[in-house]
Amino acid sequence: MRSTRLWKKLLAVGHIVFEGWEIEAGRDGGEVLVLAVRPDRGRRNRCSRCGRRSPWRDRGEGRRRWRALDAGAVRCYLEADAPGAACPVHGVVVAAVPWARQPWSRFTGSFEDQAAWLCAAMNTTRAAELLRITWRSLQAIITRVVAELAGATDRLAGLRRIGIDEISYRKGQRYLMVVVDHDSGRLVWAAEGRKQDTVRAFFDALGPERAAQLTEASADGAGWIRDVIRERAPQAKICLDSYHVVAWANKALDKVRRRLAAELKATGQAELADTRRAVVKKPGDLTTGQRTTIAALAAINSPLYKAYLIKEQLREIYRAGMERGKVLLAGLLSWCSRCRIPEFVALGKTLRRFRDLIWNTLETGTTNARTEATSTHLRALTKRAYGFHSPEALIALASLTRGGLCPPLPGR
Repeated sequence: MRSTRLWKKLLAVGHIVFEGWEIEAGRDGGEVLVLAVRPDRGRRNRCSRCGRRSPWRDRGEGRRRWRALDAGAVRCYLEADAPGAACPVHGVVVAAVPWARQPWSRFTGSFEDQAAWLCAAMNTTRAAELLRITWRSLQAIITRVVAELAGATDRLAGLRRIGIDEISYRKGQRYLMVVVDHDSGRLVWAAEGRKQDTVRAFFDALGPERAAQLTEASADGAGWIRDVIRERAPQAKICLDSYHVVAWANKALDKVRRRLAAELKATGQAELADTRRAVVKKPGDLTTGQRTTIAALAAINSPLYKAYLIKEQLREIYRAGMERGKVLLAGLLSWCSRCRIPEFVALGKTLRRFRDLIWNTLETGTTNARTEATSTHLRALTKRAYGFHSPEALIALASLTRGGLCPPLPGR
């Protein structure tokens, strides 16, 4: 095998001519391998913006270096001229090089693909240490890789069932809104903000024709999301996420428990001690001791036991299916109205206001589970990176890990 072909295979580069090599001392005291190269005849003097063949203009800023894949344990650089090219469309620009995404990037395309793959699989700080580059350089690589793959992929094509959620990514009421495709489970759109204009920005990117093809949209109880969906995609069925509905019941149940416990404590009684975990758990997950606690509540505290039964009936609605679920929901709303428990009377009013959305959830079976999973993943990314200075950095990393924009390893 010729040495040129060998280096092309080792460094995962193409359309390149090797002129020579030398070993130099690196800034950190180690040795680096420097390969002198040039683009082959077919890729020489091309515009770095449109790829059009353009006349040579000048020598530019002289020779540059691009970090390539390591040669074993030795860092490797490609060194070549970076001349100017006179593009008839874009004017004088730096000529493109076939081994890098952009001529002003300091890394080869294969090195950036490897770096992006590592960031999707491990901690960014550890990936930067492994690659022997700075954390900020790694963030810039992720942004370039995601931008290139996003430009070549229409992630909004074929959307039918979507989920919308918001996540706090930083202190000070800093939010991201995420949109997930329920069919593929992928993150398809994200932007900073938590208001109607943010939702409208998504539908602007989607376009009216594709918005008309949406059949289902799931979200929590936020009115600023529902109103825009009804405005831009009126044919889509809005499904209220079952997790949030049951969470409302658990919150009301906890308020009842704390109120009754305070009343009993004022009279010197402690009958509701250690009951919180028992009343919020599913019946099938209760321990023997917690089952005994629930049985005791039925005898000593009928209001809390009644609230517990209402919460469990609400949970049963989503397991019962469409027809029986509607019957159970009607019974539950009636029960809430006459239970004489203020917290559950208020819950009944809330459920009655969202009844049509709950019916849609029972009919379609669509929940916000995949959207919530994506939001949880974004929180893990934020914690793993010890926070992000900008929402764009978090969105780029999330698109890499959850948006299907992760490149394969070089040579794979």
